[in-house]
This record gives sequence, C-alpha cells and structure tokens, in this order.
Amino acid sequence: MIDINLINGIALAFEGDAVYSMYIRKHLILQGMTKPNKLHQTATRYVSAKAQANLIAMMLEEDVLTVKEVEIYKRGRNTNSHTKAKNADVVTYRMSTGFEAVMGYLHLTDEINRLEKLVAWCIQKVEEGIK
Repeated sequence: MIDINLINGIALAFEGDAVYSMYIRKHLILQGMTKPNKLHQTATRYVSAKAQANLIAMMLEEDVLTVKEVEIYKRGRNTNSHTKAKNADVVTYRMSTGFEAVMGYLHLTDEINRLEKLVAWCIQKVEEGIK
C-alpha cells in the first residue's frame, strides 16, 4: 500500500477532480435537475477552475482548512503540471489544482466526513452567489 502522504499533488488533484465532481453531480440531480445540458451548465458554477480557486481562497481567508489540508493545498498548487488550463490563467488553474488535491487527499485517506463537510461548505458558498 502506498503512503498517501507521498503522492504528488497532480495525482491527488486527479482524484479530487473526480470526487468533487461526483458530489456536485449528485447534489444537482437530487435538486431535481435531470437534463444533461442544464446539469453540465449548472455544474460549471461549482467545478470550474475559477469557482474552485475562489472557493479555496475563501477557505484560506476564513480559516476553514486544517494545517494538513493547507499543506496539501500548497503541494497541489505548487506542483508543475504539464497541461495548460483551457479557460483560466495560470494562477487560477494552480489554485484550482490545489483545491482538487485537498479533495483527493481527504478521499484517499477515507476522511469522508471531513470531505463531505467541505463539499457542503462549497455548495453553500456557490449557492449564496460566490462565483
């Protein structure tokens, strides 16, 4: 078994992207949204690089993250990715990668209650009008 603490930020973000997207999709479907185009369009408000960068900035500002989560965020943010952001500048893309790394880390370490608490926090912020 691999030590989760040794996994690089990009791999954590890869996991986190899928996990966070899954929670957002579940949330939207349970809200009664069922049309694929509407689902995709609405999901973007939660899962775009810009949205995730804004959410992680608020988490840091409001001291929502633990010391370990901040460390994981910085690992993800600072990892050199060889891909380019499609719709975001480099800083936004890196912050988003850090956000996803935190989600991936919590999922891989089976900290599901904490993961779901952060996802619920994000959903609330987006629905309050944070873009």
